[in-house]
Amino acid sequence: MRDYDEATSFLGDWGPFQLTIFFLLSASIIPNGFTGLSAVFLAATPEHRCLVPDNGTLSLAWRNVSIPWEERDGQQVESRCWRYRLETLRTYSALGLVPGVDVNVSGIQRERCLDGWEYSRDIYHSTIVTEWDLICDNDWKGPLTTSLFFLGVLLGSFVSGQMSDRFGRKKVLFFTMAVQTGFSLVQVFSINWEMFTVLFLIVGMGQISNYVAAFILGAEILGKSVRIIFSTLGVCIFYAVGYMLLPLIAFFIRDWRILLLSLTVPGLFCIPLWWIIPESPRWLLSQGRVNEAEDIIRRAAKKNGITAPEIIFSVSELEDLKRQSHKTYTFYDLLRTRNIRIITFLSILLWMVISVGYFGLSLNTPNLHGDPYVNCFLSAIIEVPAYIIAWVLLRKFARRYSTASTLFLGGVVLLFIQLVPQELNILSIVLVMLGKFGITSAFSIVYVYTAELYPTVVRNMGLGASSMASRLGSILSPYFVYLGAYDRHLPFVLMGSLTVLVGIFTLFLPETYGMPLPDTIEEMLRINGFTKYKRGVRHSRQKNGNVRELSNTAL
Repeated sequence: MRDYDEATSFLGDWGPFQLTIFFLLSASIIPNGFTGLSAVFLAATPEHRCLVPDNGTLSLAWRNVSIPWEERDGQQVESRCWRYRLETLRTYSALGLVPGVDVNVSGIQRERCLDGWEYSRDIYHSTIVTEWDLICDNDWKGPLTTSLFFLGVLLGSFVSGQMSDRFGRKKVLFFTMAVQTGFSLVQVFSINWEMFTVLFLIVGMGQISNYVAAFILGAEILGKSVRIIFSTLGVCIFYAVGYMLLPLIAFFIRDWRILLLSLTVPGLFCIPLWWIIPESPRWLLSQGRVNEAEDIIRRAAKKNGITAPEIIFSVSELEDLKRQSHKTYTFYDLLRTRNIRIITFLSILLWMVISVGYFGLSLNTPNLHGDPYVNCFLSAIIEVPAYIIAWVLLRKFARRYSTASTLFLGGVVLLFIQLVPQELNILSIVLVMLGKFGITSAFSIVYVYTAELYPTVVRNMGLGASSMASRLGSILSPYFVYLGAYDRHLPFVLMGSLTVLVGIFTLFLPETYGMPLPDTIEEMLRINGFTKYKRGVRHSRQKNGNVRELSNTAL
């Protein structure tokens, strides 16, 4: 049977049909850039201190010293969670005693913020933190909110592929768009933290399922050359565009409910796409719905100004398609031999650490020196050159060294941050952005590298296991940011150390650049210490020119 791409090659690569699908599916990814990192502003923690009720029982002098001082990042600042015992202060104030002269203020007993907190409104007018006091004894709820969103992403990763295979790419794409948009709208009216968090988890499920469905649909509809660009630059760049728009919108809208509503509304503009974007003809053929698949292909040919052949798929080819049967493989096959077991372990570790670094740096932008909106925008815009560099490296250089070098760049500059004097905060921001650049580039490269490491029979499972490890890393990332409350350098030291370490481990993986993709576990490239993979095992496939295309479309 002919390859699907060969059977539909008469459509061409860059006709009006392909351009429409390319840009509309890529544009559908933009809201994912909003949703994926909206917690940067929705769950931001402004400066705060204990509320001291102004009921006339304290003199101005005693009010001014009612909050104790403590050391934070080498500086003396007002405590966020403690105040001096007000009953004692009122007694001293009534007696006319002067703080610091008649009374040693530091000797007065302390108490928690029993009357609530005062929040700075200089940057954020309201966030979920100020709405429900997610600070001090409840400060663990902030990172948990973000972690549960990424838990939803993990759960969505489990079901999105199966849903897409069973119900179709298009139906799942628009259903999950509706889930993401609909539950985000309901979130706006959350009455407590618990309700907001549960809804955020469901939004996370829709967000990743929408992304995966759009990715698969585009990869299956578009031709070879278009598919490669869509899989690397198209999807990633449009995600970065959504990420860049996030701080711009948040800068003008400082209230979290109105901000969330503003970030949700663009999802409604995707509704008309239902009548423009077709189902995947590949999926329809796999379901035996040949007439529907051919009808879509003929409409595409008409839009491109091309006359489709009278017979697109012959009867014999369709019979072959129905008779095809494949051996069933399970996740156990990813551990069956020593070679694939080690590759699976290293891939899982690689994906998890890269995800921790990427989301950790993205979520930490409000904690950097300077304007959080500018820092978030810089963190987003640095992804554009990172994706372009990754694309160049994938086309020209060895996978192993490309991945390791970008990881070393990202990790080393993060480790240098602790050596930067506090007065050189701009240099620290530059190093953080360089670290984000390296880790983002590695994130883009590792998709292709992992797809090339695994054989055809378990490639989807290998990528699936790695992707699940990535989701676990994203769940952990808010807690790396949380450690910054104790030492502002600690998140960078941990992320930098792990990134450099996993970069070293990457050098033990086999090189795949210029090698034919393995079909079976026995044909896999060997790690160091194993017999080297023979280049001529499937030389005939190289002659067909399919190797590099397959490796790139495995994204």
